[in-house]
Amino acid sequence: MRPLMKLFPRIISLLIVAILICSFISVYGEKVTQEVCFKNVCVHCEIADSGNKRAKGLMFRKELAKDRGMLFIFDKETMPSFWMKNVEFPLDIIWINQDKKIIGINTNVPLCKDYCESIMPPDKIRYVLEVNAGFVDKNQVKIGERVNFR
Repeated sequence: MRPLMKLFPRIISLLIVAILICSFISVYGEKVTQEVCFKNVCVHCEIADSGNKRAKGLMFRKELAKDRGMLFIFDKETMPSFWMKNVEFPLDIIWINQDKKIIGINTNVPLCKDYCESIMPPDKIRYVLEVNAGFVDKNQVKIGERVNFR
């Protein structure tokens, strides 16, 4: 019994460390959590599924890797407006409805300095995918095409 009592503080310490590591990973861990696939290419996406994540989006980043994107997920169909404030590189924006069908595309959305123009979908959407400018043309992404999430 006595050797077990000597191990008790060590076990508690290890348990606390494990809890802290799990908490750290859930907050700061791998951000790529969803793949969005088109006919012939997939994009590894960070998920923006809360008000704070959607508001921050890709702001204050220097770049986005060529096979990466940000997928904005809304709880229900909506008509959100986007702007490129504090985004330092041009983007293509792909508007996707709840049936995972592309209903709109904005290519090479310009950066904004003083005045930021609002960008809106043509109809209600459930998802918005932001990728590097040129992605849509390079991969021949078209309105009416369906996407798959993995």
